[in-house]
Amino acid sequence: MEYVPQNAVSAVKMTPDLENSRIQLNVDVDSEVFGTDLILEAEIRFGDKFVNRVASPVTGRHFETFMNVASIEVDEWGVKKWSPAHPELYDITFSLYYGGKLCDTVSSYFGMRDIRIQNSNILLNGEPLYQRLILDQAYWQESHLTPPSEEALLKDIDYVTELGYNGLRMHQKVEDERFLYWCDVKGILVWCEAPSAYLFSDRTVNQFTEEWLDIVKQNYNHPSIITWTAFNESWGVAQIKFNRPQQHFTEGIYHLTKAVDKSRPVIVNDGWEHTVSDILTLHDYEESGKTFFERYSNFTEKILTAEVYHSGSRSALADGYEYKGQPIIISEYGGIAFDNDASGWGYGNKVTTKENFVERFDHITTAMKQLPFICGYCYTQLTDVQQEINGLMDIDRNYKVEPEKIKEINEKSIGLWKQQKRK
Repeated sequence: MEYVPQNAVSAVKMTPDLENSRIQLNVDVDSEVFGTDLILEAEIRFGDKFVNRVASPVTGRHFETFMNVASIEVDEWGVKKWSPAHPELYDITFSLYYGGKLCDTVSSYFGMRDIRIQNSNILLNGEPLYQRLILDQAYWQESHLTPPSEEALLKDIDYVTELGYNGLRMHQKVEDERFLYWCDVKGILVWCEAPSAYLFSDRTVNQFTEEWLDIVKQNYNHPSIITWTAFNESWGVAQIKFNRPQQHFTEGIYHLTKAVDKSRPVIVNDGWEHTVSDILTLHDYEESGKTFFERYSNFTEKILTAEVYHSGSRSALADGYEYKGQPIIISEYGGIAFDNDASGWGYGNKVTTKENFVERFDHITTAMKQLPFICGYCYTQLTDVQQEINGLMDIDRNYKVEPEKIKEINEKSIGLWKQQKRK
């Protein structure tokens, strides 16, 4: 926390426009002297290279401008793009002057990247993106939901990379800003998800709507965040399958999110019983790769309707909604319990050896890559969490299986998916 002057920059919203090589800036200014004497200057640099500078009078609290970021001195193609392979970041500084004197300075950064949906594909910077995600509940033995240190956050991100994943689904938690900063810097894709309510009520609608919009606004500028996940597994909307008020609530949150952020996909009710959603996500903890492949090969049409899609009682879509060609991601799978004690649990049968674990992980992960209409997955999960003994690491961050074996399986099967796509 810090004191701010009477004339100050209070908020900045930065939207990359990769197609036109520019960044859209929406700036809020606190002042009682708006007019030609109040000047906002923004300067962009990439490393030690100057890119652009603009200055303009601030005539009201809300200020909007576009800045060109193209520079052949920075990149031969004009713009450095942000991606997991090349997480390039531009620095930007906002300076507010009144009567020629500097009042306030705010420094930040942004990434030039474009995430969009085209037909049944998710595109990052115009190229098909296969998402290899891992579920992260970010829980520590000694401090629970609070990170014990920034170093601990950084280590968790490095574990994700060591295991061969290009992103993570932060589950039922909005993580510390420092975590998102390091995801920006290291090129980790992030799904941002809201903690769920317990019950559906007027209070739920009011409180969730307010808090969710705050979450979206707070984390909007992070290039690592590529998806908003507002609801999960019908938690807080238990009757969404058939209940119209609950369906309307999720539709409303979807459209409010798109009103604030037109640039990112929004998932409504991750896992099953979707209403309106940019991506169709399914949770399937089938432990047999052969059974999984046969299910999604032979019963695709039934899966993508309101019929039951696995051995449970859930369907992919809520009543009254139909599949409209969205990309499909298996956003929870695996959850293999290894070296489990009597008090812990995982999904399916427990395994007792590293060999059995790797074999099962390989079969189910490879099966997904052989299905061309599935464009990503999210494995459950990074670490054990209390009674959930189904992490690739225990709660103290000790690997259960050599990470290079998991990484090899995650990365080798990319080629399988591309081959199936071409067919």
